[in-house]
This record gives sequence, C-alpha cells and structure tokens, in this order.
Amino acid sequence: QRILRLAEMCRRLETEEEKVLPFYPSSLAEREQQHALRVLEETPSEPLAWAMQDYVGLERFWQRFNKAKLEEKGLEQARAALANRNQ
Repeated sequence: QRILRLAEMCRRLETEEEKVLPFYPSSLAEREQQHALRVLEETPSEPLAWAMQDYVGLERFWQRFNKAKLEEKGLEQARAALANRNQ
C-alpha cells in the first residue's frame, strides 16, 4: 500500500513524455492482445490467480523498476567500453 501511495504521488511529477509514452510497447498481435484482455477480465479460479489480483496495481512499478535496471546495465557496459577505449 505504501508503494502504491508513493507511486501515485510521483505520478504528478512525471514529465509529459513519461505520461504519454508507454514503457514497454506490446509485442503481441491485436488478436493476442484481445485474448489477453479477456483472460484478465475473467474471474480467477485458482488460488495463485486470486493472490495475483492483489498485485495488479504494482505492474507499473515493476515496469519502471525493470526499465531503470536495463538502463543501468546499458550505462555500465558503455562505461566499460569507454574505459577500454581510453586505455
């Protein structure tokens, strides 16, 4: 709940680009996206699916977290390449 509250507070500070552009464009075809939406709208029947309902709100957090980690790894590789080049 704390993370969700902080995410809502940070949402107000996002740039226009962050608000408009999604972090991960879907690689699914249109038909696959529609099927995925139908599955998400169905009432879960398994215990794990019920538990996952509690964490749906964290999806955007994990997208941002993963994006930041990928950028960090990319910068580390670029730094290593520049260090090698400088030597």
